[in-house]
Amino acid sequence: MDPNQYRETVATNRRKHGFEAIDDGADEFDPVWVTRDDDASVGDVAVLATLVDDSDPDPRTVTARADEFRDVLVGRIDDRPGSTTPLGYVVFPVADPDPSLVDAARSYTVARRRTNVFPLVYDCESERLHRHEIPRLKGRGIYRRQAEDADRLFDV
Repeated sequence: MDPNQYRETVATNRRKHGFEAIDDGADEFDPVWVTRDDDASVGDVAVLATLVDDSDPDPRTVTARADEFRDVLVGRIDDRPGSTTPLGYVVFPVADPDPSLVDAARSYTVARRRTNVFPLVYDCESERLHRHEIPRLKGRGIYRRQAEDADRLFDV
């Protein structure tokens, strides 16, 4: 599957799973989708997701784009009152990614200032999504939610 075909498939999935397109406030990322719901283990959740259009990112790019998306996430969610858990997904569709790219995404520190951003790598050649693993101990709810969102939205 080529990256454009992957993007089209994810765009179809996002509609099926209730993600709406954001038209404003995220110029550096296009597209950006959002949904809100109540998760049994995490509570009120606001989720933003995007696909990065970069055919050959390096590990520093993964980290930098995840940090940038954290700012978009904070900007979109902080203006809403209450105890919402913000989650963000930055997906890099790449043909045959270097293992260092996958390692950079998986080792990205997700929790900072109550924002949780997960960079994910989709290997277009093997049609495999590389997501964060669910830890055995603390923080399982956020990682479990990430795994569920990744599987339903990005694993095609």
